[in-house]
Amino acid sequence: MNPMHPPQREDQHAPEFGPRLWKVGDRTLKFQGEAFLMGIVNVTPDSFSDGGDYLDPQRAVEHALQLAEEGAICLDIGGESTRPGADPVDIDEELKRVLPVIESLRPQTESLISIDTTKSQVARAALDAGADIVNDISGLTFDEEMPAVCAASDCGVIAMHIKGTPQSMQDNPTYDNVVAEVMTFLEGRLDALEAAGIEDRRVMLDPGIGFGKTAAHNLELMQNLTALRSLGRPLLIGHSRKRFLKKILGRDVEERTAGTVGVSVALRMMGADLLRVHDVRAVNDALTAYGTLLGWERE
Repeated sequence: MNPMHPPQREDQHAPEFGPRLWKVGDRTLKFQGEAFLMGIVNVTPDSFSDGGDYLDPQRAVEHALQLAEEGAICLDIGGESTRPGADPVDIDEELKRVLPVIESLRPQTESLISIDTTKSQVARAALDAGADIVNDISGLTFDEEMPAVCAASDCGVIAMHIKGTPQSMQDNPTYDNVVAEVMTFLEGRLDALEAAGIEDRRVMLDPGIGFGKTAAHNLELMQNLTALRSLGRPLLIGHSRKRFLKKILGRDVEERTAGTVGVSVALRMMGADLLRVHDVRAVNDALTAYGTLLGWERE
């Protein structure tokens, strides 16, 4: 599979929308009826699923390369846990965690490298070290300098919706209409980022599954991807091993791989463009098998 040129196919299961282009540096990704994978690399001691597993930079690099081998077109490197109630990490510590990983990875992989941060100083250093994308759970709102840092680069940008902060977001989140409110926020971020000098074509949107939402809110958002896609930008969904799966399945976090795979296939059917997952091989195998049954093979 060539990650820079996703295959174009007719698929009766995908919503009827034209292709969505995402400009990342000197590369342009074209999404049309296919879901590609972002591999999660948590360089943290306290992430909800794999905290501490890859805190050592060398282990993180080895894990990232394995995810790329398994089919991840993008590797998302994060040095601060954003699980509900997580303690903030200072800039120096976050840089200490992520920079050695990015610097080591860059010459070893053609996969895109994403820095998962809300801090402009971390984003700037990561981009200088070879990252291609800034993935900001706040939609570039927590740090007022973040839009300028991204505008000064030619990086791709992922803007996510969050209600509150990681410390407060799950304190009884409420919405009158979660789909409409998330869409309004994301549309507003597109306008604000364009005003800051970041063209729409550089932006991917993320409705923020699990970030200030109940299980019911998460399901409603994922069931309404057609509405979210009407914003005209590629969509990232980060559902992997998350708490809503416990509501559905009654499974603890270490037992949610199968549920993650099932949701991934459904999201592909409903038009998601990029899936942020821990279990790249399992999800990639499922998407390949699903596509083959419909009469095509992943390239």
